This record gives sequence, structure tokens and C-alpha cells, in this order.
Amino acid sequence: MATLGIIGAGAIGTRLAQQAITAGIDVVLANSRGPETLAETVARLGARARAATPAEAARAGDRVVLSIPLAAYRQLPVAELAGKVVLDTSNYYASRDGRLPRLDTGELTTSELVQQHLAGAHLVKAFNSISDHHIPALARPAGAPDRTALPIAGDDPRAKADAAELISRLGFDTVDAGPLSESWRFEPETDPYVLPYSSDPDAIRASWVRLVEALRNGTPPQLAAPDPGAPLPAARLRALLAGASRKLTADRMIA
Repeated sequence: MATLGIIGAGAIGTRLAQQAITAGIDVVLANSRGPETLAETVARLGARARAATPAEAARAGDRVVLSIPLAAYRQLPVAELAGKVVLDTSNYYASRDGRLPRLDTGELTTSELVQQHLAGAHLVKAFNSISDHHIPALARPAGAPDRTALPIAGDDPRAKADAAELISRLGFDTVDAGPLSESWRFEPETDPYVLPYSSDPDAIRASWVRLVEALRNGTPPQLAAPDPGAPLPAARLRALLAGASRKLTADRMIA
């Protein structure tokens, strides 16, 4: 594996860039504001990283990670991502992304919507259900007894196998949750989402309550203290996925 393209240089994108570099993978990182705005980030990541436009990152990557707000999915470079295995980390928050009726009603999952736009790509939902700070905290070598598992979903079995290989190099086992139509099983506020990777789920829930209150009151949210994380084995994740209930926008605490 020569190069990982990453479109989106926020918390998840930069954490995955660091994991890839630690695993000996070159990274081409892009954002919506231009390569020049990533100079400090790339310098911090080191010699294996370089900045580019989204189209350039898509072309350069043997595999590509999308880590952008869902509202920007129509700006993704369709032609350059055609034929590629693309890991989609997106989550839908109407308060941030604007109302998308087909997601509100459950007609589509988030990644089905992105896949429709990227018709020629092989999309795999991944890394949307874990907090960014838990990525380096919980990554372990293959075979480690406390290795954490992440859910994936996709319509192409070969793409899922390819994504699982990459994710393993980044430090995690995977559990196949099925096609993209089943990826709701690990979307926001379902049982496999975020809390099982936390050492103190109650504190995370309390921080969500405070965030909702801040949004309602128009006040700055109080951020939770960083959580050290707790390993989630594959067997436990399978059980959580099997028992998950769908959380549509109207059912969620944070819409």
C-alpha cells in the first residue's frame, strides 16, 4: 500500500493521517480551503505527508478516506474517486448539515446518499462511530489481546475486504455490519456508537445533554474532558450491532 488519500483535515482526518504514517503509509491530505492552509499540519505529520487539493488527493490515493461534513458531499471529486475503495466517515446532523428529507425519513442511510453521488466508487462506511481521540488511544497491533473492533458496511465484498486490511494496518479489527443499507446500525446514538469505546459512558452522555442545552440556549458548549477509551472486542460489537435500533433524526437527542 503506497498512499492513502484523505479528503478532510479535521479531527478524524488528521488522526487517521497520523495512524497511517505510523503504519508506514504515505498520506496526501486535502481540505476545502486549499493546500497552503495545511502547511502546519503537514509539517507536524512529517515527511510522509503532503498537502493537495481534494481532486489530487483522490487521484494519489490507492485508497481514500472521506472525512468531511455531510453538507459538503456534493463537492467531492466524482471522476477522480471512480474505481477507488473509499472509506466514508460521515455522520448526519441536520443542525449542522441542513435538513435532508431522505435521511430524516430513513429512506437512505448517510453512506447510501454519498454512494449515489460517487456512483463509480466502492464506498465502505467506517470510522464514523468512534471519537477521534479514541483512535490513537485504542489502536493496537494485530493479534493484541485487547484489540478494538470497528464496524464497517458496504455493498462490494471486495471493497470491504480491502478496507478491513487497511483498518487492520491502522490498528483495529473490523466487524462487517452488512450493506450500506444496514449502516444505520452504527450511526449516531445507536448502541454501537461512541459510548462502547468510552471508559465512562455516563460522562459522555452527560456531555451530550450539556451540548443540547447549549445549542438551545445559544451558549458555547462545555467540552467533556478527554476520555482514555476502553477496548471493544469484536464479539461485543457484533452483539451491539445485532441489537441496534434505528435512530432517525426525530429520535435523536442531538439532531
